[in-house]
Amino acid sequence: MSDHPGDAPPAPPRYRSAEFLTSASKFSQCPPDEGWEVAFAGRSNAGKSSAINSLTNNKKLAKTSRTPGRTQLINFFRLSDSQRLVDLPGYGFAKVPQAVKREWTRQLENYLRQRQCLRGLVLLMDVRHPLQPFDTQMLNWALEASMPVHILLTKADKLKKGPANATLLQVRSQLQAHAELVSVQLFSALKHTGHEQLIAVLDAWLTDASVYEDGEEGAAEA
Repeated sequence: MSDHPGDAPPAPPRYRSAEFLTSASKFSQCPPDEGWEVAFAGRSNAGKSSAINSLTNNKKLAKTSRTPGRTQLINFFRLSDSQRLVDLPGYGFAKVPQAVKREWTRQLENYLRQRQCLRGLVLLMDVRHPLQPFDTQMLNWALEASMPVHILLTKADKLKKGPANATLLQVRSQLQAHAELVSVQLFSALKHTGHEQLIAVLDAWLTDASVYEDGEEGAAEA
């Protein structure tokens, strides 16, 4: 486990204070692997950037594009000296060569499996088309690494309340075997709904004290 600044976990962050930190075109260019980090991932049209902008109340923070999948960088946003949000490239790019897709698949897998400061993954899916093959692939990578996952069923405003809740229950049922690591909620960036539930999850991950317990155990074993 990497070194973590400070003597205690940080306070819950103020998401509206988020600011752009840096971008990485590959895993080796990521910032130092320390502190607390939560990544957002999803298909190119799942509304990932809109969700981040809605959470932080900053329409310009995560850049949205009319051409899904155009952004192929890992973007880091600073919440505090030791806390970050990470916007992973949208996967399933429609007009990108296969070689580029394969390379980005490799970079995403490296990030999810090797990034020690990553505390959890927010996986975004369009509520009308949940659990597509790429979503399942990302979910499997996270589960193999014992990484907690919080699924946002985005664009919930596109469905009436009944069908939206039915989809929520269906996805939860399909993932019941992984309930210890996977949670699911409805979310709408347009209507700004679902923030409180998402923030509760992010706060828990970004103030996780177990990183110190792990370090103390490691020291005791040594």
